[in-house]
Amino acid sequence: MSQQVRILLVEDEILFARAVSKRLQKAGYDCEHAESILDGRALARQFMPDIALLDMRLPDGNGLDLLAEFIAKGIAVIVMTAFGEVSDAVNAMKQGATDYLKKPVDLEELLLAIKKAEVSSKLKHQLDYSRQRNAHETEGVEMVGESPAMLSVRMQVGRIAQLVAIGESVPPTVLINGETGTGKDVAARLLHQSCANSDRPFVHVDCASLPAELIESELFGHEKGAFTSAQGTRSGLIEAAEDGTLFLDEIGELPLVLQAKLLNVLERRMVRRVGSTKERPVHARFVAATNRDLHEMVLEGRFRSDLYYRLNVLTIMMPPLRERNDDAVMLSRHFAMQTERRYGLPKRKFSADAIDMIRRYDWPGNVRELRHQISRAVLLSAGDEITARDLALPLLSNNPAMMAGMEFSATASDARVTLDVAEKMLIENALKQSSNNVSEAARQLGITRMAMRYRMEKHGIKA
Repeated sequence: MSQQVRILLVEDEILFARAVSKRLQKAGYDCEHAESILDGRALARQFMPDIALLDMRLPDGNGLDLLAEFIAKGIAVIVMTAFGEVSDAVNAMKQGATDYLKKPVDLEELLLAIKKAEVSSKLKHQLDYSRQRNAHETEGVEMVGESPAMLSVRMQVGRIAQLVAIGESVPPTVLINGETGTGKDVAARLLHQSCANSDRPFVHVDCASLPAELIESELFGHEKGAFTSAQGTRSGLIEAAEDGTLFLDEIGELPLVLQAKLLNVLERRMVRRVGSTKERPVHARFVAATNRDLHEMVLEGRFRSDLYYRLNVLTIMMPPLRERNDDAVMLSRHFAMQTERRYGLPKRKFSADAIDMIRRYDWPGNVRELRHQISRAVLLSAGDEITARDLALPLLSNNPAMMAGMEFSATASDARVTLDVAEKMLIENALKQSSNNVSEAARQLGITRMAMRYRMEKHGIKA
């Protein structure tokens, strides 16, 4: 194992504890043993375990006293109970324990429980990590900008939200057009939040990233045995949206055969899972987005005309960033503040040459490119001011006046760095400073050891 999983055993029966420790070490785990709640609490702070094996009956109290503390630290807990202590096990599971085992514990069964706890903990950290990133990327779900084009977009969103509030039985379909990176997903989320049922689900479906062989099952769901890998019944994303919003991003990438099926759902407000004869009502609002010219695709036979006319009821056009230079400056300050807050960094201001560069650059990747460049500049700038050099924008631009009157030289260090790359650099730097001590690096970054291990695996970093 490249990174040993750490297990803390809190158990007062010495012979049993020795047998467990020996078996876990043989299986490749790093194991420490405590005989009481007091020792377990102290050892947890020092050892930083990933998983705890917790006895319910200890010399100085009930193991439940430690359970909440361990779970709050991100430690997966497996409880061990003697005969007649089932109520303790039930309470432990209600409080967040991953599993429980009855004594006498079979060591092979214990290893299986630990493997399950590893998988469960990894999935939890993946989910937590995804939620953190999603919250960061849509923080506040606000549309920044005071240009006439953006004021028009906000006004359109408000009007459409009012239409929904009137109480129509079938919410109107909305189509959001715009180049890649202009913020079509933000407009969709803002529309969802502006409606009365904003507390209902918002389901984002990226039609471009779903594999062709899975997209039908993902959207419409399937019954057990509908196809070879259908091991059980599963509801689709259309059903998952309930009476909230289903956002079909990059709708132009949807295969023609599924376009017909989607049109049927929009027209009849009913959905049928793959392999099923039963139809289920659909209450969700449909919002679609595309960076393609759907009308041109209709003429070329690559998009159904009837679906296009059904989607093209209410439309919102997201303007490119090159047409609103002052908004680019406002967005830069907004993204800088988000990054500073997320990583606990001191506030920085933009120098005059940086502001000038932001205004002059044409931003071919639009708001998405701006966000990544600003986040990178905030993470890697050394001073209390972000300069044009920190922005590391390419010298070549479609705007011939971009570099006029500016002194700027590109070096190898000016290569573009995305937010993911910057995060990887922070982790590698923390590991270097801690002499590859994963626990110490995690402390420096203010995250748990399990979260650190997940990020290391995500970026392919080995200690």
